[in-house]
Amino acid sequence: MMAGIRMPRRRGRPRTRPARVLGDKAYSIRAIRADLRRRGIAATIPERADQQANRRKRGAAGGRPPAFDAERYKQRNTVERAVSKLKQFRAVATRYDKRAFMYLAAIDIATIKIWLRDLAADLRETARAPKVVA
Repeated sequence: MMAGIRMPRRRGRPRTRPARVLGDKAYSIRAIRADLRRRGIAATIPERADQQANRRKRGAAGGRPPAFDAERYKQRNTVERAVSKLKQFRAVATRYDKRAFMYLAAIDIATIKIWLRDLAADLRETARAPKVVA
């Protein structure tokens, strides 16, 4: 998954290496952390309880715990909510489409529908807001 990252820039070729990766406890394995370190990518991934226990059990040989920024980890929630909104569309959640380009088109359509729905909700709220006359 990490090899497929392409972040477009205004000029030049797209970036393939993010500055930081936010992941949940499932991504807290030695191979992933080592790969991120090798590529120079900072990681904000909480350590699993069994890993903490094993490290403590080994004492000084267990090493120090990996750095973890709890405030930065909270930003991951925004992405999780966006993915949850996408999964409300059956074609995206179950991946009916056989070919990748059709699946990506379904994601694009679902994203546009979400954007238009949120835009319409914002317009309704703006129309209902009381007008202040000075």
